Amino acid sequence: MTRQFVTSPDGVRIAVHESGRPDGPVLVAVHGFPDNHAVWDGLARELGDEFRVVRYDVRGAGDSDKPTGRAAYRIERLADDLAAVLDAVSPDAPVHLIGHDWGSVQLWQPLSEPRFAGRVATFTSISGPSLDHVGAWTRHRRRALPQLRQLLSSTYVAAFQLPFLPEAVMRRVPVERVAGHGFARSEADKTNAINLYRANVVPRLLRPRPERLDVPVLVLVPDGDPYLRRETVSEAPAPYVEDLTVEEVAGGHWVVSEDAPLVAGRVRAFVESRPRS
Repeated sequence: MTRQFVTSPDGVRIAVHESGRPDGPVLVAVHGFPDNHAVWDGLARELGDEFRVVRYDVRGAGDSDKPTGRAAYRIERLADDLAAVLDAVSPDAPVHLIGHDWGSVQLWQPLSEPRFAGRVATFTSISGPSLDHVGAWTRHRRRALPQLRQLLSSTYVAAFQLPFLPEAVMRRVPVERVAGHGFARSEADKTNAINLYRANVVPRLLRPRPERLDVPVLVLVPDGDPYLRRETVSEAPAPYVEDLTVEEVAGGHWVVSEDAPLVAGRVRAFVESRPRS
């Protein structure tokens, strides 16, 4: 595996890790909270003979710079990071994109922006819906019961809006007991990304601006995910995604690391089902 750093427009350096087949199609994987790029190690091994696998540490985590303050973690800044990574690893050809948890949440909005047109061939989303899609979805009264179920599954999101306390708790919580084993998480991994919730959740849920996506999207729904309901991740994007595939898979929220062969198989099949660019 090789590592390089790319610099986002605001000066934040993003650590980019590459492995796999050098001349293969590029697969860019974006991790969520409280993880780092290593959550994708299993997937990289499974797909390394076919793809050039690129994993980057989201700002605040892993080997990337760790800015302070919630403004640095707005989705607009994360979109700039994605653009910098794509410019570095695949400036002339579209990539296949996969995101988990907040790694997925942060990708929906960029994919609707003109600057990313033609740069992404497929997008696989796992346990990470668009906040704008969810915000619009919650405005339909006929979905009151699914919305209540989702609210009860997401009470931690409200707790993360508090100052100081979430960080203090996360420093002491044995995260690996619930968030998957197999790789180490630093204190920064477990605390900095709390600002993702503070910077983005409330404004986007209260004032959603959902945009249409013409990128083929695969939504994988782990049947044992305690944080996101199937109705949320499958229904919310439906009005806005022209080419949407939803597939349920066996596993929990961290299925990406706990059953990498399963996820790799679904990603491989989805990519192969779409015309090559």
